Amino acid sequence: MSIDVLIPALNEAKSIGLVLRALPPRLFRKIIVCDNGSCDGTSDVARQNGAIVVTEEEKGYGAACLRAVEKSKEEDNPPDILLFLDADFSDHPEECTLVLDPILRGEADLVVGSRVLGRHAKGSLTSVQRFGNWLSTILIRILYHVHFTDLGPFRAIRWDAYCQLGMQDRNFGWTVEMQVKAAKLGLRCIEVPVSYKKRIGTSKVSGTISGSIRAGYKILYTIFKLA
Repeated sequence: MSIDVLIPALNEAKSIGLVLRALPPRLFRKIIVCDNGSCDGTSDVARQNGAIVVTEEEKGYGAACLRAVEKSKEEDNPPDILLFLDADFSDHPEECTLVLDPILRGEADLVVGSRVLGRHAKGSLTSVQRFGNWLSTILIRILYHVHFTDLGPFRAIRWDAYCQLGMQDRNFGWTVEMQVKAAKLGLRCIEVPVSYKKRIGTSKVSGTISGSIRAGYKILYTIFKLA
């Protein structure tokens, strides 16, 4: 099965090279980095480490992911599987096989890497992130009857399943939109434990109070909007 890696990035020049070099070699058809308007040379570092680079000037995690997907399927030649991970080196890229295996075995349509179930370095998950994950996944369980523990960005999805979702969110609601829509459609959703460490640099979401509030509001809004 062909697999494309999609990595949204905003000012991650210090970490994107580490992420790309940690990915297992010869496993992927394409490695696509979407530069979301960086001003620190992120694109140059990504290209130097073998990635295909596209740009999305509209700031937003979802906007960057959507642009990367467009690149992945160009010339009407999409992959069988999309793998998403962050550019800040908080994920362990070498664990991508853990996230991919349930799909490759034919057991899942969507696999979410759970930082809650896995090993995470002290301080890597802030109290805001922990509470937000807990509240969001409880609401998903009540409203959609699917059990998740995390909204983590490290995830894989079959291409045919992704196409059923009609993904639209262009900022903080991207990950929860995917999980909620997959639950509503009755897709096979699995979580696997993944390791997590402190990111390089400052988070654009949990690194500021305003960012945390905006993200929290959008996540909760998305959960109830899709009900």
